[in-house]
Amino acid sequence: MKSILNEDLQTYRTQIEQIVKELHDLTMEIGHDNLSATVSDLRNRINEPFMFVIVGEVKAGKSSFINALLDTGKDICKVAPSPMTDVIQQIVYGETESEVIINPYLKRIHQPVEILKEIAIVDTPGTNTIIEHHQEITERFVPASDLIVFVFEAKNPYRQSAWDFFKYIKEDWRKKIVFVLQQKDLMTPDDLQHNIEGVEKYAVQNGINDPKIFAVSAKQEQDGQKAESGFLNIRDYIQENITGGKAPVLKLQNNVETSKNINERIDKGLKDRSAQYDADILFRDDIRQTLDQQEKKSQKQVDVLIENLLAAYDNTTRKYTQELNDGLGFFSLVKRSIASIFSKNASAKEWLEGLAGNLEKDLNLELKSRLNEGVVDIAESIQQMAKMIDLKIKSSTTILKNDHEIFSDIAERRANVLKELQETFSTFMRKSDSFADESILGDKGSIAPNLATGSGMAAIGVIIMALTNGAVFDITGGILTTIGVLFAGVSVGIKRRKVLQGFESEIARGRLQMEDEVGNKLNSYIEHIKTKIDSNFSSFDEMLAKEKIQIQHLNNQHLSIHERLATLESALSTS
Repeated sequence: MKSILNEDLQTYRTQIEQIVKELHDLTMEIGHDNLSATVSDLRNRINEPFMFVIVGEVKAGKSSFINALLDTGKDICKVAPSPMTDVIQQIVYGETESEVIINPYLKRIHQPVEILKEIAIVDTPGTNTIIEHHQEITERFVPASDLIVFVFEAKNPYRQSAWDFFKYIKEDWRKKIVFVLQQKDLMTPDDLQHNIEGVEKYAVQNGINDPKIFAVSAKQEQDGQKAESGFLNIRDYIQENITGGKAPVLKLQNNVETSKNINERIDKGLKDRSAQYDADILFRDDIRQTLDQQEKKSQKQVDVLIENLLAAYDNTTRKYTQELNDGLGFFSLVKRSIASIFSKNASAKEWLEGLAGNLEKDLNLELKSRLNEGVVDIAESIQQMAKMIDLKIKSSTTILKNDHEIFSDIAERRANVLKELQETFSTFMRKSDSFADESILGDKGSIAPNLATGSGMAAIGVIIMALTNGAVFDITGGILTTIGVLFAGVSVGIKRRKVLQGFESEIARGRLQMEDEVGNKLNSYIEHIKTKIDSNFSSFDEMLAKEKIQIQHLNNQHLSIHERLATLESALSTS
């Protein structure tokens, strides 16, 4: 092992340093301050010795355990500290004794102890401390640790706060843990064995196979009762498994494992973020499909309206075409002309003017009736389009929630965009001018005062009526004006066929014009409303476009780190 270490150790350390640097860049890029701080600590400690982190409750005997383990004949760690003044103490090798205050919560102690050339020891505040920052800083040491030594008070190793912290270490960071029952001299052998078995049972239940449990007495060790103190067993464990040249490789392996853990967390978060993106894409596609489907439904209602308008148009004009045909007979015209001389009966000219007037009146009556019926159906169809979109916005799927471990800020940003979308669309539905279209209404813009008094949804029917009324009655008015010109100067001598052909041609032209203009105006209006509804999603679409790029970028970075960690892990396993 030593020859391999001499040749390859620095190469492996350089590789992990580069990977951890990129992992730190990744945590910075995703904006996760806690993970970023954790990776920064890991990066800073790559070149430090193998690190023991001693954890446990206040008064469990952690400091006494460390003093006895180092066996210097003096108290390196303050014994029975007051929790109000306690700090984390990092004990490292130094040629001379010294203390360096890193910050108000962390002190580094240098000691000329041989074992500290291979290991460093971190004494932490109690897991049940209430001092601000203690838990936070302790948890920052745990991810960078290489071995967790969990110290329990031998007579009561079942305190909830200690085991809660154990779950954090085991489940969140998968750290290697050994258990120490301190102050065993205060227990009877039977009671001590009972508690050892209790700790073993609980550890196994929580996923630690073959847990390493040591019962020790720091007091006996420092009083010279070394055979009884239990420290021989834990020193043998350290020598067999950690020191003697093994620590540097174990340190690198732990760095790889911790980096994998963090990268896996990011990967899990990215999977959640990708799942949210996929759900949002499906949601957006569903919105577009719903708009397309409702547009087609509304267009079918337009087709039905046009069919009804044409049927009414045909029935009315057919009746007057027949009346014109009958009235333009030679004898009918002569009879009508002579009769007008000797009585008050209408002349041929007056009769034709009356026919045109009656045609206009009957067309208006029939077409308005059909319009009133058809407009209701089209308005309901367009209203349904808006209501369905409103419902879909309110029921959109949320996977990435605001309390997400990694991407809570992204979840909050999405929630804000969605909230803005809901508010914007609700406002859109309430405002009457949301459903107006001056380019289609043209000079019918005078209906605006009527719209202003109603809601946006209620305005749809008024607008459609204005569109159809304008199209239909402008066309019928134009037909009748042309027919009036056609009839002007009609006399007995006029050619009957020519008049009939002109009348029928004008009726046919008006029919085609009404069909085209009503269809074009209403279908253009429906398309316009569909586009305006869809435009409410512009911010949401912008968010999705950015998410696609960002997710792909982060996935590429994560995958690169994952592959290189796997390669390095494999290389270290053969060292």
